[in-house]
Amino acid sequence: MILVTGAAGKTGQAIIQVLANRGADVRALVYRAEYIKQVEVIGSREGFVGDLQDEAALTQAARGCYAIYHICPNMHPAEINIGRRVIAAAGQAGVQRFVYHSVLHPQVEAMPHHWHKMRVEEMLFESGLDFTILQPAAYMQNILGGWPAIVSQGVYRVPYPIDTRLSVVDLNDVANVAAKVLTEPGHTGATYELAGPENPSQNEVALLLSDLLGHPIDAEQITIEAWTEGAKKAGLGTYQIETLVKMFRYYERYNFEGNANVLGWLLGRPPTTLRTFLETYISTER
Repeated sequence: MILVTGAAGKTGQAIIQVLANRGADVRALVYRAEYIKQVEVIGSREGFVGDLQDEAALTQAARGCYAIYHICPNMHPAEINIGRRVIAAAGQAGVQRFVYHSVLHPQVEAMPHHWHKMRVEEMLFESGLDFTILQPAAYMQNILGGWPAIVSQGVYRVPYPIDTRLSVVDLNDVANVAAKVLTEPGHTGATYELAGPENPSQNEVALLLSDLLGHPIDAEQITIEAWTEGAKKAGLGTYQIETLVKMFRYYERYNFEGNANVLGWLLGRPPTTLRTFLETYISTER
């Protein structure tokens, strides 16, 4: 049995589906009971309701599992403490393998949610557990959050300069790597950066969208103030908004670029390109 924490999110769901397709038994840890049916439909054998800050519940969820894939909710202010509790629960439950979903370049202190993941990585080094750390770039799927404006208004909006270069990766590639390191030997003590084959500027993303959709798409930088208003309406909390603004400022100054060599080696094939990802999505929408 493999325990997946944060299982109801898009990352957890993608990993559960790949594991289930490989015949692995998955126990999905979710925060609310209404998510149980959702994770069972996509392939989880069991659902378990628990709080990631409740070490006793975590230990109970981990019992009988030989591996944990730990995903902390995005930009959670208690990520360090949650990591500490999940690692402790793994030890108490006798879990043999621990795979941590970190982030590309967690060394960057200017982005708090990256820096917090680095602290959790440090705990794993000291835990005595058989661990693997995955460090994915931003998902290509994130572009789809602005799809209505892209299609209906011909505008791809971002809260940083349109010449900013960002590494992106297909979530499905990440899920396949996660399943691989959870179910195959040879990954003990490894830290793997997972970046796609391109580091496009936002203007290049817009040009690609224009080509695939057959009409002009313009990249447009929106102000932080405008983005913040939209984030509030979408229900993001103060900590999450402040953290993301720091990330945008970092992107604006330094870009955020990775390398696809490790991902290609792990997949045993070339990583998915942004063009292929978008072509596939557009074909399913039409």
